[in-house]
Amino acid sequence: MLITLHGKGSKTRRVPLMDPTARLLQDYLNRRTRHPGVGADADPLFHGPHHTRLTRWGVTKLLAKHVQSLRRRDPGYAAGVNITPHVIRRTRAMHLLQAKVNLIYIRDLLGHADISTTEIYARADPETKRQAIENAYQSLTPEPLPNWTADQNLLEWLDRLCE
Repeated sequence: MLITLHGKGSKTRRVPLMDPTARLLQDYLNRRTRHPGVGADADPLFHGPHHTRLTRWGVTKLLAKHVQSLRRRDPGYAAGVNITPHVIRRTRAMHLLQAKVNLIYIRDLLGHADISTTEIYARADPETKRQAIENAYQSLTPEPLPNWTADQNLLEWLDRLCE
């Protein structure tokens, strides 16, 4: 199942849904009662108050309400993080990047017009950088490290150094 998303700046993109999400959406479509209004915006898939289409501001408000409710039950939940739809979008993009998904696919999923916008995610991922450094790293020290306290010459040299 594919859905068509209309984003800010009049950008449109088609995004595939995973099977569990597709099943939930199909069930929702089968159960929902269509609004009897007329016009292109009369029966949006998800609606805000007054049965108008749910805007990105409406999604932000709903998310804030649910995050606030969650934090009342668990005050430490994502402490210090302002959770917004953009944070969730960015987090998902980072997960895809960490899973080694091609940047072109991530660009298309996010609806970026230019790959350089998507590359910001690649530059901002310290975990992937750490893994790359570790994979390329050759240890310069023997494993396990020798017990320096057993080296009497070294201990005497250190004692003279401190005089």
